[in-house]
Amino acid sequence: MVDLVIFDSDGVLVDSEEIALAVMAQAATAAGAPMDAAEALAVFRGLKIADCVAEIERRAGAPVAPGFIAEVRAATAAAFEADLRAVEGVHAALDAIAAPICVASNGPLAKLDQTLRLTGLATRFEGRIFSAYEVGSWKPDPGLFLHAARALGADPIRCVVVEDSLAGVQAAKAAGMRALGYAPDGGRHLAEAGAEIFTAMAQLPGLLTR
Repeated sequence: MVDLVIFDSDGVLVDSEEIALAVMAQAATAAGAPMDAAEALAVFRGLKIADCVAEIERRAGAPVAPGFIAEVRAATAAAFEADLRAVEGVHAALDAIAAPICVASNGPLAKLDQTLRLTGLATRFEGRIFSAYEVGSWKPDPGLFLHAARALGADPIRCVVVEDSLAGVQAAKAAGMRALGYAPDGGRHLAEAGAEIFTAMAQLPGLLTR
C-alpha cells in the first residue's frame, strides 16, 4: 500500500535545473567564482540558494553583492518564462498513478507556483504543495517530507519519494520513506545513497505497484 507519493519539483516534475543553474553559473562568474553551467549543475543540484551563495563566496574569497539572491531569482524567473518545460513523460506518468500525490521542494513557494503553472502541473497538485521555506526544514533534513506526510495523513513508512538529487534521497531515507531516484544518466550516486533508480518517467507507475 502506498499512502502518498511525494515528488520533488526541479528535475523531477519540471525540467528546470539546467536553466536555473546556467543562470547561477553566470552570476557566480560575475561574482568572482568562475564556473560553467555543467559545473554549477554538479555542485549546486538539490541545494538551497543560501548554500549555493556560501559556496560562491568561498570560491570568490569575498561576499556577494547586496541583492545577489534577488537578482538571481529574477533572472531565473525570466528564463523559466521563456524556456521551461515539464519533464518528458511526467504528465502521462501522473495520469497512471492512483495513489495520492504531492510536491515537496527546497524551493520557495513563488518559484513552485510559477514552474508548476508554466508546465501545466499546478492543478494536479493544488493544495498539496510544500516548500521548505514554509516549513523551515531543507533537504537533506527529513523534516519537509515528514511534514508533508503529517499534513496529508500518510504513514511515512508507506510514502514513496521521487527525487533526482542526493540531498533529496538522503532526506527520504532519513524520514523512513522509500526513495525512487529519477536519473536518466544512470544515477550511481543516488543508488549508493539508497535510491531505486529509474531512467524514464514511463517506468514510474510500475515501480509504485511493486
